[in-house]
Amino acid sequence: MSQTLEDLRAQLSRINHEILRLLNERAEVSCAIGEIKEKQGVPKFDPVREKDMLDELTRLNPGPFRDAEIKHIFKEIFKASLHLQEEEHQRQLLVSRKKQPENTVIAVNGTRIGGETQVMIAGPCSVESYEQLQTVASALRKAGIKVMRGGAFKPRTSPYDFQGLGIEGLKMLKEVADEFGLSTISEIVHPAHIELAEQYIDIIQIGARNMQNFELLKEAGKARIPVLLKRGLAATLEEFVHAAEYIAVSGNSRVMLIERGIRTYEKWTRNTLDISAVPLLKQETHLPVLVDVTHSTGRKDILLPCAKAALAAGADGIMVEVHPDRQTALSDAAQQLDIPQFAELWEGITSSGLFKEQASAEA
Repeated sequence: MSQTLEDLRAQLSRINHEILRLLNERAEVSCAIGEIKEKQGVPKFDPVREKDMLDELTRLNPGPFRDAEIKHIFKEIFKASLHLQEEEHQRQLLVSRKKQPENTVIAVNGTRIGGETQVMIAGPCSVESYEQLQTVASALRKAGIKVMRGGAFKPRTSPYDFQGLGIEGLKMLKEVADEFGLSTISEIVHPAHIELAEQYIDIIQIGARNMQNFELLKEAGKARIPVLLKRGLAATLEEFVHAAEYIAVSGNSRVMLIERGIRTYEKWTRNTLDISAVPLLKQETHLPVLVDVTHSTGRKDILLPCAKAALAAGADGIMVEVHPDRQTALSDAAQQLDIPQFAELWEGITSSGLFKEQASAEA
């Protein structure tokens, strides 16, 4: 009797091994189908095809499993195959951590973004005048900050709001940055302006409203300077990562991501800062990840704890808006810091022990 049991167990093991071999063979075929579907731009999951396969399997089912059990087993196999296709897709993404285990570090005029140190990016929401920029630039240089932001093109919710100074604003930004030895970042909203932007700024910003402007992303992928991509107002992290992939696959590997808050039902802040996005993006991609605490909160009274939270979560940098006379600002006056307020914020960040400056790291 025991010998018969051992024989049956040996037979069962052989069947298990054959099932394992066939499952993996099926997975390889499934992944090959997924690659073809991806190239064709069609969804990987086909409910009609799945139903046809299940109907065929139950029709051919000889038992002893009931049809419902066969359906359940094969649905799990189909689900596992689809999950494997998604994993293979993620592994193939140029921005994926699976594709490149080590962190991407982007050097901009000697400032390193990513890696072991953090960066502060500060400046006015909109470029308004030489005097405005010079005042902010002087305060930034005094604080040891090396990257200044300033909006020249301003996509606004209302067509009647200030839209920015355009090319003239970029020229102002460059002139003042050269005067004070700063690097610059500004948003570009039209694909035709990418090449022009390379003449005046050091980092192209693609804003939240343009995160899925795919023609703009493709042109940014052809640029010779880094790109800072903001998360869309209601974008999932998967959509955010795929938007970055558009830039990378078009040829520009110098991409940075910035969490700027997402739209939820909450009214106490301008947006909802998704702090979990920072470790998730750091885990899934090799790109530098920053946090815009101004746009995510819209509140000056909680900028410091939110900046600390971002750094504690692993952010490679912080972005904040600063205006020398915010009461007269032409855009987002309420959320911008004046220079004394910024100095207080900067002191709170640097004294927290969470912010590692490049200069001190190199000393």
